[in-house]
Amino acid sequence: MDDMDEAIRAQFPFSFGKPSKPKSQSSAAHSATRRTTSSASANPKPASGPVRSDQAKTFELDKPFSSRSSEGPKVSEDDDDDDPVIGPPPPPPMPAGPEEGDEELLVGPPRPPAFYSEQNDSDDESDSSELDGDVDDLPRIPLTNEIVLKGHTKVVSALAVDHSGSRVLTGSYDYTVRMYDFQGMNSKLQSFRQLEPFEGHQVRSLSWSPTSDRFLCVTGSAQAKIYDRDGLTLGEFIKGDMYIRDLKNTKGHISGLTGGEWNPKSKETILTSSEDGSLRIWDISDFTSQKQVIKPKLARPLRIPVTACAWDHDGKRIVGGIGDGSIQLWSIKPGWGSRPDIYINNAHSDDITGLKFSTDGQVLLSRSTDSTLKVWDLRQTRTSLKVFADLPNLYPQTNAAFSPDEQLILTGTSVEKEGTSGGLLCFFDRRKLELVSRVGISPTYSVIRCTWHPKINQVFATVGDKKEGGTHILYDPSISQRGALVCVGRAPRKKSVDDFEVEPVIHNPHALPLFRDAPSRKRLREKALKDPMKSHKPECPVDGPGFGGRVGTTKGSLLTQYLLKQGGLIKETWMDEDPREAILKYADVAAKDPKFIAPAYAETQPEPVFQKSDSEEEDK
Repeated sequence: MDDMDEAIRAQFPFSFGKPSKPKSQSSAAHSATRRTTSSASANPKPASGPVRSDQAKTFELDKPFSSRSSEGPKVSEDDDDDDPVIGPPPPPPMPAGPEEGDEELLVGPPRPPAFYSEQNDSDDESDSSELDGDVDDLPRIPLTNEIVLKGHTKVVSALAVDHSGSRVLTGSYDYTVRMYDFQGMNSKLQSFRQLEPFEGHQVRSLSWSPTSDRFLCVTGSAQAKIYDRDGLTLGEFIKGDMYIRDLKNTKGHISGLTGGEWNPKSKETILTSSEDGSLRIWDISDFTSQKQVIKPKLARPLRIPVTACAWDHDGKRIVGGIGDGSIQLWSIKPGWGSRPDIYINNAHSDDITGLKFSTDGQVLLSRSTDSTLKVWDLRQTRTSLKVFADLPNLYPQTNAAFSPDEQLILTGTSVEKEGTSGGLLCFFDRRKLELVSRVGISPTYSVIRCTWHPKINQVFATVGDKKEGGTHILYDPSISQRGALVCVGRAPRKKSVDDFEVEPVIHNPHALPLFRDAPSRKRLREKALKDPMKSHKPECPVDGPGFGGRVGTTKGSLLTQYLLKQGGLIKETWMDEDPREAILKYADVAAKDPKFIAPAYAETQPEPVFQKSDSEEEDK
C-alpha cells in the first residue's frame, strides 16, 4: 500500500497541495500606485513613422496611457468557471513565433529577440529599418506608477534630488522648504523637516553640492543661504549696498535673486543671478564678499534682470538668460571678464525661465515664458536647431531637462485659463527633434520643475497653483531602483496597546507665567476689560484739585512743581483756610491803598458793611 501511495505521489509536482504564497506587500503597494485614467489628462502622442509591435510594447507610444496603466496579465476564458483548479498551474504561453503561418514546432527556450529583428528587417524596406533602429535606441520612460509628495500650500517652484537619489528637496511659494528622505519615509510620504529660509520670500531655486553634504537655497531676497544635509544653517551671503551704482563695487546682490546653482565639480563654488542685473560667483568659505561679478552685455546701460543661470557639466562655463531675451555664455579662464564668449541676441521674445547644458557641452536648452522650448547648437548660434512651440509657461521657474542618456528632452507646461489639456510633461527626441510623448500629470495644476534622475531612473515633476502644491514621482517597478520603491512598500507602524500613554495633568498655580495653567475664558475677558489698551477704554477727563488755575491730579502741569510740593518746598495752606477770613485779611490794605477802579468811585462809593460771623454772636 505504501508503494502505491508513493507511485501516485510521484505523478504530482512537489508543490502540489501546498498553499499558495500570499501576495507580497510591495507588489500590492505598487498596484495601488498605478496611474489611472483620472491621473492622466492627455494621452501620449504616437511617434511619427512606423513602429513595430514589439517596439510598441516597449515604449507604448501608440496606445492610450490609461490602457497601459490598467493593463495586467491576460485572463483566459476558462478562468471564468467556478470549478477549482486541480494540479499545478498551466505553463506560461509560448512566445509568438516570427510569423503567424509558421508551422515549425518550437522546441527549447525561446529564440532571442535579435533573431526576430533580423528576420523582420530583411522583409522591411531599408528606410523603415533605419527608423526602427532609431526607435530602439530611445529609453523606456518610467510611467506605470506614480506617487505624490504633498505638504506645500502653494505651487512648488524649486526641486533638488541628491546624487544618490535618497533625499529630495522641494521649495514653494509658501516660503518653505520641505525635506524628504526615501530611506526613512513610509507610505504616508511625509517630510521629515520643514524650513523657512527667509520670511515672506518665495523659494526660487535649490541645488545640492557635488558631495550632497550641503545645499544652496535661493529665495526672493538678495541673500542666498547654505544648509547642511540635515537642514541646519551654515551661512548666509552678504547683501550689497543699494546706493552704489556700479555693481562691481558692491559686496553682494542688491535686489531679489532669480536663480542659483552649485558648481558640479567644485564643492566650494556657487553661482547666483539676480534682478539687479548681475551674476555672481561665490566661495562658501567667505560669506562676506563674492568671488567674481559678471555684468551682462547690454545695448543700453540699464539694469536689466538676469532671469536664469546655469553651469555646464564640467563647471568651466556659465550661461545666463537676460531680461532683454538674450542668452550670454562665459568661459571661466584666467583673466576673464564680463565680456561674453557667446552672445545670442533676441533668443526669446519673453523672459527666459530655464537653461540646461548637455553633457558634451555642445547643446543648450532654453525655456521661456513665450511658450517655447529652443534647442541651440553652441557651435552655430545664429539660429536655433529647433523651436518647440505651444508649450504654455506661466511661471518664472519652469525648466527643461535631459534624460539620463540625453536622448530625450523633457519639460512641463502650465494650465491656461481657457485650456483643457491640464499640466503636461512633454518628451522630445533629441536627434530627430520631434515630439515623442505627452504625459498628463495633473488636470488642474501646472507643471513647473522636472528632472529625470539617472541612478534611480525615476521622473520628478512639481505642480501646484495658488492653493496647493506637490511633487509627482513617476516610476516603473521593473526598471526603476530604490527611491520611491523603498517607501511605497513600507507600511506605517501600527499603534499597539502598549503605546497608549495617559498625559498627566499637573496643577502648579505658583509657577512662572510661561508654565501656568491657562486661565478660564471668563477670567481672561474680565482681565481684558480692566486693561485700558485691550478694552479700548476712552481717556477719562482730568479731575482733582488744581494749582495756578490748572486742573490735574498733580496739582499743576509742571513736573518741577509737583516734585517741590511733594518735597515740602512749596507749602500750600489755602486748602485749610476759611475763604472769608482769607479775603478780610486784605481789607485794611485795600482801604488804605486802593487800586484800579476803586479810586475813581471813592467819593460816591458807599462804605461797605460786612456781616458779622455767627460764631461771634454765639460767643456773646
